[in-house]
Amino acid sequence: MPEYVMPDPAVSDWPSAVLFDMDGTLVDTEHLWLEATAELAAELNLTLTDADLPEILGRAVEHTAAHLHRTSGTDRAEAELTEVLNEAFSSRVAAEVVPRPGALALLAELRDAGVPTALVSASPRKVVDLVLGTLGREWFALTMAAEDTELTKPDPAPYLAAAARLGFAPADCVAVEDTPTGVASAHAAGCAVLAVPSTVPIAAAERITLLESLEQADLAFLSGLTAARQRA
Repeated sequence: MPEYVMPDPAVSDWPSAVLFDMDGTLVDTEHLWLEATAELAAELNLTLTDADLPEILGRAVEHTAAHLHRTSGTDRAEAELTEVLNEAFSSRVAAEVVPRPGALALLAELRDAGVPTALVSASPRKVVDLVLGTLGREWFALTMAAEDTELTKPDPAPYLAAAARLGFAPADCVAVEDTPTGVASAHAAGCAVLAVPSTVPIAAAERITLLESLEQADLAFLSGLTAARQRA
């Protein structure tokens, strides 16, 4: 775990922490998840459409498995479908982890400024650890996977737990997400939200800021988000 120092009190607008989603936000893995899901759907004689995406993107594997089970009417158990999805996604991630544009530069700036970061993922711990093996565990003061809270995204529990474990109020943290499901989780937790859509559009809303790429984000930009929340 990196050694963090508290931000300079004179820089009061800095976020207390920045809480990052993983898949599709920091690493380009959403397409791998879609591939794994589409492969299993085909085995179940299903063709995925845009209507299925809310049940797939940003969701825990158990949720997607339940959706495929329900939609296909298969006799295969949900637990089996969950295991198949886990293995298919994990094998793809093990072979290919690519950081999203601007992700490493932003993590480095936050580290150098002493702003703590957390990884808050709806993926299983097995997948999170695979990604961290390539991306680097040293970037994060805390990492959270699907198993670490009773409920996962879109419930606010993961972001509430991450902020609490770091010792900060959610309103003083910025959450960075790429899916409507993740944005809903962070927004409900009370975080300032930066949305950088990866696969599907995210609707603009109060307290949700949209950017096209993390290359457009830096500490000064993130500080503006928490400062705006404090003034609201």
